[in-house]
Amino acid sequence: MKYLVTGLGNPGDEYAFTRHNIGFMVLDAIARRENLSFTSVKHGWTCTWKHKGRQIILLKPNTYMNLSGKAVQYWLQQEKIPIENLLVITDDLALPFGSIRLRGKGSDGGHNGLKSIQATLNRTDYARLRFGIGNEFNKGHQVNYVLSPWSADESDKLPERLQLCSDLVGSFASIGIAHTMSAFNNK
Repeated sequence: MKYLVTGLGNPGDEYAFTRHNIGFMVLDAIARRENLSFTSVKHGWTCTWKHKGRQIILLKPNTYMNLSGKAVQYWLQQEKIPIENLLVITDDLALPFGSIRLRGKGSDGGHNGLKSIQATLNRTDYARLRFGIGNEFNKGHQVNYVLSPWSADESDKLPERLQLCSDLVGSFASIGIAHTMSAFNNK
């Protein structure tokens, strides 16, 4: 059984440790833990994680956030992965730092990466893991906030939260979304 787990982010060193790149960071944490290496491919970087009899393709799109749908659609079709086996990992301003919420469907919540995926796939019924980045910014400075590096306090707490997200991804593929939501939401 195949799964596509897409971590949203922007390519380039200037974005590497920013809040908006939490999707890339989660996939990088899985790759480090599982001793996997990403390969440059069409529309991004991928590696395959074999986990409990499942084949999980980890995708970091190189299309920039606003065109994430192009990469997701391509890899779903290329690997013949059903929509119920797609998980998208993204940042969320509406959640406090480090909070995670797994949902099986929903709106884009104003997130440009999710907007692109929704517009390209023409549907909203795919799983998404939202990672809270907080909203500690002045009005009109949202873009600067999401594209800025983590604070020192956030950086200290990130390894544990990345580990939790990594465990959630494995759970999603092995026991399904309903049980994973019960086990991980509100942690």
